[in-house]
Amino acid sequence: MPFDAREDGTRGGPRMKLVAGNSNRPLAEAIAQHLKLPLTKCQVKRFADMEIFVEIQENVRGEDVFIIQSTSFPANDNLMELLILTDALKRSSARRITAVIPYYGYARQDRKPGPRTPISAKLVANLIERAGAHRVMTLDLHAGQIQGFFDIPTDNLFGAPIMARDIQENYKNGDIVVVSPDVGGVVRARALAKRIEAPIAICDKRREKPGESEVMNVIGDVKGKRCILIDDIVDSGGTLVNAAEALLKNGAVEVMAYITHGVLSGGAVSRIQSSRLKSLVITDSILPTEAVKAAKNIRVLSIAGLIGEAISRTSREESVSSLFY
Repeated sequence: MPFDAREDGTRGGPRMKLVAGNSNRPLAEAIAQHLKLPLTKCQVKRFADMEIFVEIQENVRGEDVFIIQSTSFPANDNLMELLILTDALKRSSARRITAVIPYYGYARQDRKPGPRTPISAKLVANLIERAGAHRVMTLDLHAGQIQGFFDIPTDNLFGAPIMARDIQENYKNGDIVVVSPDVGGVVRARALAKRIEAPIAICDKRREKPGESEVMNVIGDVKGKRCILIDDIVDSGGTLVNAAEALLKNGAVEVMAYITHGVLSGGAVSRIQSSRLKSLVITDSILPTEAVKAAKNIRVLSIAGLIGEAISRTSREESVSSLFY
């Protein structure tokens, strides 16, 4: 339930403030609108040499502060903004600081795939914690075990309820099959399939090198079906395009994709547009580019309500997990 923001700045219930970095200002403003709270006045700017300067321009002493900042492109700049904002709030005597990270960058580096390689997702967790965050809130982590990289409470929200609602509104008729584009995403696909009461299928994928993939096989019956690919991240778009081709070759009527985080780097948007995907639906966890907005077969769902409700419940010390039952 939204907070009651009075004109004098006081509010019923817990004292709370929202702070936004520059990574996704429209999402932060939408979350603030959902909560009926203004964004806290702060300055986040660059010196001539591109060093980041932050100044919190309101009193936050004793407040429950939520920093809304995705660590998407440019990942390093946005991560540093998050860390410096956290430090500024800590030194301003905020009572509790929650880092709300709709898209958690470096999440794909969650283990050692070979010798002498980093676990960057853990390093980023260490940085956020050492900067002074008391809690983390994020959305559809690439790997659930990243929650364990933190020694502070970490809430991993799920976009499945929003996607399920959209699917039910737009695809009421016809046989639907939820498809995982690889074996690793089966749990995610099964969770969505359960919500919309649909069967699942799996694309058996072989990746030769990062950023490139080849779909070898389709496990499950997709003939005559409308297939919905589900995943957490779309980057180059190669996996989705290959999966769509494989599904259509196996008799699928049409293929749509629902992906939480639209990284869409390089020529991904043009690749999606020229593919046989009927549509790609992403969330605004990452600020959509002009190319994404202009693409005819890419649509953006807002997660402002979901994150806003999670923030409200966290500040009131209520259950967040009950949002997804």
